[in-house]
Amino acid sequence: MRTRPHEPVNAPVGAAAPVAVDLRGWGWRHGGRHAWALRGVDLRLAPGERVLLLGPSGAGKSTLLSALAGLLDAGSGGEQEGALTLDGRPAAEVRSRAGLVLQDPEAALVMARAGDDVAFGLENRGVPTDEIWPRVDEALLSVGFPYGPDAPTAALSGGEQQRLALAGIVALRPGLLLLDEVTANLDPDGAALVRQVLAEVLDASGATAVVVEHRVEQVVDLVHRAVVLEPGGGVAEDGPPAEVFGRAGARLAARGVWVPGRRPVVRRPAPVTAGPALVRAEEVAFRYPAAHREALPATDLTLCAGEAVAITGPNGSGKSTLALCLAGLLRPTGGDVVAQPALDPPRPARPPWRWRGRDLVTRIGTVFQDPEHQFVASTVRGELLVGPRHAGATVTAAAHRADELLDRLGLARLAAANPFTLSGGEKRRLSVATAIATAPKVVVTDEPTYGQDALTWGALAELLADLRDAGCALLTVTHDEQLVGAIADRRLALG
Repeated sequence: MRTRPHEPVNAPVGAAAPVAVDLRGWGWRHGGRHAWALRGVDLRLAPGERVLLLGPSGAGKSTLLSALAGLLDAGSGGEQEGALTLDGRPAAEVRSRAGLVLQDPEAALVMARAGDDVAFGLENRGVPTDEIWPRVDEALLSVGFPYGPDAPTAALSGGEQQRLALAGIVALRPGLLLLDEVTANLDPDGAALVRQVLAEVLDASGATAVVVEHRVEQVVDLVHRAVVLEPGGGVAEDGPPAEVFGRAGARLAARGVWVPGRRPVVRRPAPVTAGPALVRAEEVAFRYPAAHREALPATDLTLCAGEAVAITGPNGSGKSTLALCLAGLLRPTGGDVVAQPALDPPRPARPPWRWRGRDLVTRIGTVFQDPEHQFVASTVRGELLVGPRHAGATVTAAAHRADELLDRLGLARLAAANPFTLSGGEKRRLSVATAIATAPKVVVTDEPTYGQDALTWGALAELLADLRDAGCALLTVTHDEQLVGAIADRRLALG
């Protein structure tokens, strides 16, 4: 696979005319939900204006971005009120004017090769053939995509997928750019590069932009306004960022909004003596089919009871692949992963990837990078009953465990909701809850805190620390240095 330099393209990135946005008394209720995700929103954006959209987890930020992209209408099963227009026309009628980059980049990738994926949108828009590939190359370079256009999309890490998804939107040159936590799965260097690219793209194109980002300090200089949404309501605060944070910072932080200079108070791990080994990886390696390099070079790691290990490193270094191998969800192509007697006492040491599902779910719980990959039930509460019931728990015991986790992670009010209608942060908390509902001895998590407001971040950090203190072996793949400092006893840096 050819690598490309991590440098923004020097050629200016063009765009259509910047879009004017107008919302008047606008609201949206998801199908099957009693509560409105948003209601009574009055908001106007002048062409070329850049807005940082804030609010607690579940405040409707992602819903508003989807509406601005023209993806919400009565046909999607929801209910809408008020008016939302782009340049005076309903957003659904002018979808080509907006470009949305989602929290989940995999949802935006449709082709087997990176270049084809970027070209797909251009072809659908009817861009002349002789313009397509120059724009593909320009877009890939502009986001620091590390490989050439022939790179297989199936072999990309989550962060690499995010850069590719952003390239696909940049290539379309929209007049309204909508960014939903686009750096959530990027390593610090990659996130800084993407922010630099976004600044250059916006300066060159003049496009209107709406940015959702919990790393507020890192994007506040990119925007002109900060708009805070009220959960289930309208706009709570609106103005220049310095003014909003100055007059309402303490109140917003108390409600979970990330505010520059204010961080959740979390406990530091006390020195511990690790318990017995539960899982041991020896020279474990993995190469995906059709890939030209190993996703995970030979690596050694032992997980012990009562110890939290953080896996860090740049995108593409094999963090998520190592986690899946240790969780028994990938069979290594090199080396071995073996459960130790303290985890699997009835049988001789054996690799977790050979276990039956029932054996695995009661011993190793896994939080995938994409939370939707874990959902199989039609309600949030039903999701939390699946694992315990499959593991043999009684109806009463499973219900008690489900209700306990719903309360602890702030999901009780959503117990009857469809998991796929939750916000990104709510989906992440549900995915953590499903992984630990069976009380496994090993818990493997991949970016467990992304998409969280300050309050829910603290709740997740405390929950993970409690699991460690209760004797679980905790493996956490993360770019969140604050989480590493809060719970990790040991760090393994890859790459």
